[in-house]
Amino acid sequence: MTEPTLSARTLEDIELDLLLEAIYQRSHYDFRGYSRASLARRMEQARQHFGCASLSMLQHRLLHDPSVFHNLLNFLTVQVSELFRDPAYYRVLREQVLPHLRTYPSLKVWVAGCSDGEELYSLAILFREEGLEARTLFYATDINPDALRKAETGIYAIDRLPQFTENHRASGAKTSLSDYYTAAYGAAVFDKSLRAQTVFSQHSLVSDQVFAEVHLISCRNVLIYFDRQLQDRAFGLFEQSLVRGGFLGLGMQETMSFSGYTAHFDSFASKEKIYRRHARCPADRGVLNGVS
Repeated sequence: MTEPTLSARTLEDIELDLLLEAIYQRSHYDFRGYSRASLARRMEQARQHFGCASLSMLQHRLLHDPSVFHNLLNFLTVQVSELFRDPAYYRVLREQVLPHLRTYPSLKVWVAGCSDGEELYSLAILFREEGLEARTLFYATDINPDALRKAETGIYAIDRLPQFTENHRASGAKTSLSDYYTAAYGAAVFDKSLRAQTVFSQHSLVSDQVFAEVHLISCRNVLIYFDRQLQDRAFGLFEQSLVRGGFLGLGMQETMSFSGYTAHFDSFASKEKIYRRHARCPADRGVLNGVS
């Protein structure tokens, strides 16, 4: 008698689906549209961290121990960045994008998926150096409340400063990075004045609606963790949030190509993944599912 064959979907696939559904039902955080390969790696790390023999056991703990999700969220959200990461991106913002933004009497900038705040402080420093900080309101959003709290403190390990400083210099810096922080006890504390113009808020690109009308959105190295459908939802949010002629910056491994929203944007700086929203009538704008 032959053994029955398993379906194309492995037990691990089924367990992961059930775990993601449990997370959604238990906490209303929806990771079901995230990249499967990335989720599988992170949930395997979480399984080992919690000492569970399987994802099903991790699911059981999630459902019966409210404290588990708080720690699990840190595995589900990637908090890896650095100040002025990919300096060429910030140089293009400085030299090509900001001259356009300078024409507005006031500005709003959305840092979507701000992680621990490195991208926010990079932009705040850049805007200060270019004389635009005083008339700019920054929105820093993330789904992880722990990340937002870290971003609000502006504290980073001192051994990260050499890389931060090198990146800042390569971005076309007009000042020294040391002007913006105080070093003590193995940490660098960035000046609280850099976040005086910032609103920190929880926001999910997966389930929340348009955040605000803004002139620049910087969302870097977030969409690589989304599947195609979820990326399109995010692009729809960005298109609806940007003023006509507003700018969108993505990570170096991200692209709007193959998106349903490519016709809504021009490629402004293709190598640095900076796009500009078309200046057209609101009636021509695409409608995002669930967001009108």
